Amino acid sequence: MRNKSDFRPETYRPINLLLKDIVSYGVIESDRNTWAERRKYVLKNVFTNFEKLIAEAKNKKICTSLAVFKPTRIIDFIYTETTREWKKEKISYLKSKKLQFNLFDNKDEDDISQFEIVDKVPYKFFFKFEDDSGREATLMMEDWETGMLFWNSLARCNGDERKACEDVRKKYFDEFAKTKDYYFFLGTTKLHHIKAKNPFLIIGDFRPKPITQESLF
Repeated sequence: MRNKSDFRPETYRPINLLLKDIVSYGVIESDRNTWAERRKYVLKNVFTNFEKLIAEAKNKKICTSLAVFKPTRIIDFIYTETTREWKKEKISYLKSKKLQFNLFDNKDEDDISQFEIVDKVPYKFFFKFEDDSGREATLMMEDWETGMLFWNSLARCNGDERKACEDVRKKYFDEFAKTKDYYFFLGTTKLHHIKAKNPFLIIGDFRPKPITQESLF
């Protein structure tokens, strides 16, 4: 359902908040023979120039807020320490939303009551890269999978945060960036879309194997 309170054209909200009304129109299996099929859906419109993407985001007639981006060269993967607790305002907001769900969707009250606020990842992760014009950019990685990788690595490293962060860096930089045909899924937030000079974050990635001569046959 189109979110009419948000000016960004790609912004939709589910009719059922627990996504119980989602209809599947087929599944592409996760094996090495289906990457070509997935590419057809994911790579229909790929940006390679960051200034062009930002210009489209700032253009009121286009207002692009979601994009697939192919970096020309990935320079580094960086992590920095950040606050370890959620802001009180965010906690209050989430609790108010939970209350609203219980009030207006009583049949799902038991499911909503199970929602918990997860621990905050105490590090931020960034990719530094170049686009096809040679322009450098550094974007924060806001992918749920990155945070889970940190927590899992932290458990394996017996609580050593530096080793856990290095594990995350090794996975994204040494493995994904260097061995995959790597693409970023970029998105904006409603607030920063207007105010920020660069409104984009990395909200996910697409990492098929590189196309080789053998894969063409």
